[in-house]
Amino acid sequence: MAVCGDGGFMMNSQEMETAVRLKLNLVVLILRDNSYGMIRWKQAGGGFADWGLEFGNPDFVRYAQSYGAQGHRVEKTAAFAPLLEHCHNEGGVHLIEAGVDYSENTRVLIYELAEKICLI
Repeated sequence: MAVCGDGGFMMNSQEMETAVRLKLNLVVLILRDNSYGMIRWKQAGGGFADWGLEFGNPDFVRYAQSYGAQGHRVEKTAAFAPLLEHCHNEGGVHLIEAGVDYSENTRVLIYELAEKICLI
């Protein structure tokens, strides 16, 4: 199983072809936030402005299918675990797209954490 953000996935997404061609059993989980979320988080933590970090994505379900893989999109949290289990049990190459909202992470990992640490 591979877990990656949408930006990171798109940097090497052509490897879906390799996985399909080699008939691997692989589940790729894409955490979609339509941005370079890790870069955004690091820049915000450094006090830098949010600039140029958002982008559009392809339809990941159809993208996976174009390589001969199975594409899935999680619409509800309760559907995630059964879908993941199905993909592992079925075998083959599966891509699961799950939308994420990192807004709470920013509050907790940048602002609240900064109040609790002491830089020497």
